[in-house]
Amino acid sequence: MEERTVDRPRLGWGTLREGLKSGLSVSWSLAKITFPTTLCVSVLKYTAVVGVLTRLITPFMDLFGLPGESVIAYVLGALLNIYAAIGAMLAIDLTVKQVFILAVMLSLAHNLIVETAVTAKVGVNPVWMTLCRLGLAFGFAFIFNLALPEDGVAARYGLAFAADAAAVPADWGAVWIEALKRAASGLAQMLLIIIPMMMSLQLLKDLGVMPALVRLLRPLTRVLGISENTSLMLVAGGLFGIAYGAGVIISSATENAVSRRDIYLVSLFLVCDHSLIEDTLIFLPLGINVLYLLLFRLALAVALTALTARFWRERSFVTATATANGTVPEIANANGTANATETEKVKTKIPVKGED
Repeated sequence: MEERTVDRPRLGWGTLREGLKSGLSVSWSLAKITFPTTLCVSVLKYTAVVGVLTRLITPFMDLFGLPGESVIAYVLGALLNIYAAIGAMLAIDLTVKQVFILAVMLSLAHNLIVETAVTAKVGVNPVWMTLCRLGLAFGFAFIFNLALPEDGVAARYGLAFAADAAAVPADWGAVWIEALKRAASGLAQMLLIIIPMMMSLQLLKDLGVMPALVRLLRPLTRVLGISENTSLMLVAGGLFGIAYGAGVIISSATENAVSRRDIYLVSLFLVCDHSLIEDTLIFLPLGINVLYLLLFRLALAVALTALTARFWRERSFVTATATANGTVPEIANANGTANATETEKVKTKIPVKGED
């Protein structure tokens, strides 16, 4: 009687080596974007550029119930990150309502340059991404300004973010030193997150856990109207954010041949709901009810993505790839997801590991 052998997962140094290799490759690709961008924006913060942007936006802040000086906090958050914005907010007298409105704006549109560059790596149009995030941020700020009552209660700040509220550097040499420190710190944080994440991902692959994870998230992907092969992208972006989750997002999109439609829908979801825990709890010291902020982001992400998927399901979607016989169309089935039995899987134009 012929014996049948069962393939067992090969774990050990090979798994760690492949995960480390993948993590370093993705980190290098992202470092070429994030390091110079953070460096330049950190320097621009002390130039006339921020002042010009502030003067342009200040007249419109009344539409959102915010004082003119709050525009500085938002511009810093939009260009850098939420921590920089909070550092500026600590120096401004704001009401609880105004803090909540700023928190909504910053949650939907922050760190635009870096995060837009990351999503461009998976084929998302950077102009579309930027306008989408800014439109949602200012649109919902306007809505909340009209909907929320004028309580006039002053916000009481708790823990301060000393690093971002530091004194202005004395000269340009100090400015560049601070900018280099910020860029290096951001790069180090990215490496500390992305490399272990990619090694863990490789371990999960070798253990054969990925199909179970896909099944676990199947109800969510069905509600959103997207393919099941986007599960890892949703988890990585939702928990770690667009920048720090970029390694898994790019890797998953490449290996799973995620369609152009699904990439845009996942990006839309993550615009509202990325780094959900950290980017929500960060506002806790500013005296607002962060539970409302969390529920708003989650509800908006699900509703907006599902609604968009509903209107984007009737068409056939063609992704930019070539086969031996030319371009192959990817047909959407009744649920708006790719039907693998009707057409070959095709890949969106994104960089392959190891390439720039």
